Amino acid sequence: MSHFNLKYLNDNRIIYRRYSSDIPTKQYSWGWHYADGTYGYYAMFNSRAKINTIRSLKWHLLTLWYLNPDLDKNEFKKLANYIIYKSNGFVTFNIGIKLINNIIEDVYRQDLDTPPKNRLRKIVFKDGSGLSTVEKLSLVGSIIGKNKIKKDDIYEAMLYIHEEGKITVKKLAEALKCTERTIYRNMCSELKEEKYLLNKQLWKSIM
Repeated sequence: MSHFNLKYLNDNRIIYRRYSSDIPTKQYSWGWHYADGTYGYYAMFNSRAKINTIRSLKWHLLTLWYLNPDLDKNEFKKLANYIIYKSNGFVTFNIGIKLINNIIEDVYRQDLDTPPKNRLRKIVFKDGSGLSTVEKLSLVGSIIGKNKIKKDDIYEAMLYIHEEGKITVKKLAEALKCTERTIYRNMCSELKEEKYLLNKQLWKSIM
């Protein structure tokens, strides 16, 4: 069950998830595998983590506008105000009217020809696949774990573990069917920072 109040988005047919237009390496009944990864898959509000920084808020609003280019300024402003209203469950903090108006103006002036920065994904599951997080991680491990573990693979596993709970080295090793030592050996400073930030998001979302 979603922790976000998505009624306004669904009632107004706001797009907040979009599959990639890139050609997959292989297609399955449950989704797609991109051997080199894809930046074209957008899946917002897909985990328990809430928006907890201004930077994250700007990214979410920019991505919503990018995915919904037909919105006029007033419609976009209504959407933005809905997202930042704390009771709707998207953000962890209150924000002043002046600041949100400045953010809306800034986002609205951005060039929509350039896609918002996005996470690289190698495995994409279809909505309504019926798979649990454990089953998803098992598939990720069986496909990615066949090859030498890379930094991108660890990051991929992090995202799926993050959907359900705290990211740990043990969980990563189990998902990718390798030893914890392998995870530690491939855990660069950037991945450590991302692990910390994702876990921090989760912690703030349950406070």
